[in-house]
Amino acid sequence: FDMSEVSNQLPTEPISAVGVVTSVSKAPDGFCVVAQTTDGFDADLWKDGLFKSKVTRYLCFNRKTGPDVVVDMKVIDIKDVLPEGFTPVEEIVDTKETAMRKRRLCVKTSPRAAAKTAVYDIQIIAKSKYHLVNYTCIGEINNMGIWYRMADVSQHQSSQETSSRASSDAPPNTASRRTTSRPDYEHQSSGNYTMTALDDVPFVISEKFYENPKEMQQVNLMGITIKSLAEIEEEV
Repeated sequence: FDMSEVSNQLPTEPISAVGVVTSVSKAPDGFCVVAQTTDGFDADLWKDGLFKSKVTRYLCFNRKTGPDVVVDMKVIDIKDVLPEGFTPVEEIVDTKETAMRKRRLCVKTSPRAAAKTAVYDIQIIAKSKYHLVNYTCIGEINNMGIWYRMADVSQHQSSQETSSRASSDAPPNTASRRTTSRPDYEHQSSGNYTMTALDDVPFVISEKFYENPKEMQQVNLMGITIKSLAEIEEEV
């Protein structure tokens, strides 16, 4: 078995959820089941070493893109105190039965936007003499080692969403106010539209000030006599 085959293939998305199922065929949609160990053995986390048990437990995980990612995992004794910030995988995903005996798998999640590193892959090894490159062993369950691989979290998608939300939520400034506040004037020149403090307030002339709106448009400005201040004072 070529261990480098596992260690060199880093998935594009981090793991967002971890669970346990009773059968390989009963995994929820989108979940990957760790059915076999990297060295070719059954990855059942429950089976008894002496007797073939009807009870089976398989680790599963999901890489569905969401707001949270798995940033750490621990395997502890059933009697140990739960580590701070961790959540135990205590029930089966499909039947709500007890997930494990004697040992507990604990998972720590974090908002993706705040996570610098996260768990990208989980593998199980039956023989302790094997070691996976770039993987870390977090403990043993049913004499099998649980290994995970950490990697940096890509913030490309979430940063784009954040920037688009920030630009739409930000108050319009002088430069962008024309497009964000008054899209009707987006293609007009600055000579036809001037921003004022009363922008966005509808301005309508009351009909009581004129009888026919068309008459206002036909006023001959060239016929108006322009008088000086002295002439106006003489008339007074």
